[in-house]
Amino acid sequence: MSKATVAQPRVSGRSPAARESRVRARRAAILRAAAAIMVRTGYHEMSMQAVAEAAGMSVGLIYQYFGNKQDVLRAVIVDILEEFRDEVPAAMLSAGDDPYAQLAQGFSRFCRVIDAKRDAVLLAYRESQTLDGAGREEIMRLERETIDPFRAAVQAGIDVGAFRPVPADLVAHNLKLAAHGWALKHWDLAPTRSLEEYVQEQLDLLLAALAL
Repeated sequence: MSKATVAQPRVSGRSPAARESRVRARRAAILRAAAAIMVRTGYHEMSMQAVAEAAGMSVGLIYQYFGNKQDVLRAVIVDILEEFRDEVPAAMLSAGDDPYAQLAQGFSRFCRVIDAKRDAVLLAYRESQTLDGAGREEIMRLERETIDPFRAAVQAGIDVGAFRPVPADLVAHNLKLAAHGWALKHWDLAPTRSLEEYVQEQLDLLLAALAL
């Protein structure tokens, strides 16, 4: 899936690998700055000048990457959804064939991505309806792709008799919502438990519902 950009950023005088690394670093800095600002002020109050100042670069440089504010918002949300899509299945694959282990590894990785990008998660809930129709369709598609590995693992566990028969799609959605809860209720959860404790406690609750 291509990112929301309007032009290929120009970074001269470097090797192709170095230019690509510089582009990725600049883009990541823009998205971090924009997410932090939008969480504080909301999308409509955010200015590209404020993003530039927070990212430590010029407004003109930002416009080499993004055409307007909506491009920035879309990229912030798409960025985290694509990270879920790429990293969660890889974590589950590393767990081998045990469906319990697959779900535990996938959920743990999901929560760690969320912990690293809590601002982006909050924005996905708060501002996704601000996007145009194409943007909302992209977000919904990526959301579905995010939980497909959970659904498949639950169904596989049911098929081999490791899990009791339950609606696999609801279990997948519950895993996603529990992971998102770390961002949505971080203010209340973090003072009483670490991320690792939260992950384990949620897994104890969620996986107990699958036990025969």
